[in-house]
Amino acid sequence: MLSDNGSAYKSHHWRAVCAELGITPKRTRPYRPQTNGKIERFHRTLAEGWAFKKFYSSETARLAALPAWVHHYNHHRPHTAIGKVPPITRLTNLAGHHS
Repeated sequence: MLSDNGSAYKSHHWRAVCAELGITPKRTRPYRPQTNGKIERFHRTLAEGWAFKKFYSSETARLAALPAWVHHYNHHRPHTAIGKVPPITRLTNLAGHHS
């Protein structure tokens, strides 16, 4: 999980939740436009493609729509930075796909 250096991402609670879920937290370096620009662009894409793309009747409905959007983002949406192919095409070590 890549995050900025905000206090929420430095807390003991954040580290405990990441450990519980098997997530490796990583932080961007301060004042590093190359990395910060990427995460800011992802946040913009997230907002435009999922969070505010349509009217949701509740936060529960918005959250229920997130897994489908993430799947689309990773498996179907062409990313210009990697040759207009989805990110999933770059993975070669998916669990259960190799014997």
